[in-house]
Amino acid sequence: MNMVEDLEKEFARRLREEREKAKISQLDLALKAELSQNLVNFIETGKRIPNLHTILKLCTALNISPSILFKDTEEEKENAKQKILELVQRYL
Repeated sequence: MNMVEDLEKEFARRLREEREKAKISQLDLALKAELSQNLVNFIETGKRIPNLHTILKLCTALNISPSILFKDTEEEKENAKQKILELVQRYL
C-alpha cells in the first residue's frame, strides 16, 4: 500500500470518528451536508474518495475544521519518522 492510500484510509477513519463523536448517524450527517447517505457510507468505508467540495460540506455539517481530518498526532509523526529512518538505513 502506498502513502496516499494510507492517508485516504486515515481520512475515512477520522471522518467516522468525528461523526461518532458528534453522536450523529450517517443519515443525519448526510442530511446536514446535503449529500446521500450512500456517499457518506462509501467515504467512511474507503469505497469513494471525496472531492474538496464534499470534504468542506462534511466539515461544515460536523462543525469542524478540515484540518481535523488530516492532522498528524505525535504518535503518527513518530511512526513516520521511524519508517523514514528504516528506509534510509536499508539503502545505506
